[in-house]
Amino acid sequence: MPVSGSSSVQAAQQVLADRLREMCKDSGLDGKELAQACGWHPSKVSRISTAKTSPSADDIRAWCRACGAEDQTDNLIASLRAVEGMWVDWRRMERAGLRRAQEARLPLYERTRWFRCYSSWLVPGLIQTYGYTEDVLRAVQRRRVAVDDVADAVAVRMERQRVLYEGIRRFAFLVEESVLRNGLGEPDTQLEQLEHLLTVGSLPNVSLGVVPTRLGRSRMPVEGFWIYDTGQVNVELVSGYLTLTQPSEVGAYADTFTMLADMAVYGARARALITAAMDSLG
Repeated sequence: MPVSGSSSVQAAQQVLADRLREMCKDSGLDGKELAQACGWHPSKVSRISTAKTSPSADDIRAWCRACGAEDQTDNLIASLRAVEGMWVDWRRMERAGLRRAQEARLPLYERTRWFRCYSSWLVPGLIQTYGYTEDVLRAVQRRRVAVDDVADAVAVRMERQRVLYEGIRRFAFLVEESVLRNGLGEPDTQLEQLEHLLTVGSLPNVSLGVVPTRLGRSRMPVEGFWIYDTGQVNVELVSGYLTLTQPSEVGAYADTFTMLADMAVYGARARALITAAMDSLG
């Protein structure tokens, strides 16, 4: 089962703390001796070694120097940066506006060759229409972003959609049936979006599956997520943006995607659900 943002970060912090604690043990120092060598209060060593406090890069340098393991400094700082980059709350990511947050994802999209996306809330960004994207980002801006650069952010997202048509890339999109009837925006906007799904779903490099709403399903909806090739997962949660690169965590989301994909319908059956949602609008 996919893990939450907080548990993933805590697990990564614990791994780093364990490595530092083992380094101290291998050096023959106890906590008090390490603290003295670093010029710290002993409680700081305890907090870092139990993952109650995240060390800074300078803390890691001092720790390694005191343990006579300065050759491990760079690797440990790289691990620290990876932990820090796993979780970004929306306020931090979007404090300069929505455009920059959209632009930041472009390099990842350009280097990815196999996209897998599951959405239980909205139509995925890569297959949104202009109007639908505008409604989505306007709602986000009103809720949590002081800067109003929605028009620029929409333009960036639209330009990013070129990856659907460039190079040799594969895309597998899964959406819950409820996404087709989420009531976002005006009927005309929703209708245009559903028509676009029919078009995109016919592309030779795109698989579009709809998970039907029905009783007795074997797996309940989960948070929306993207899998990029086999090395990274991004999860958009209510409070922030989670990046996972640990193989076990990427594997958990890949397994979940496979299970949800097995529940979805494709081709004519998917088109029938989309068409039914279109008919309900009018």
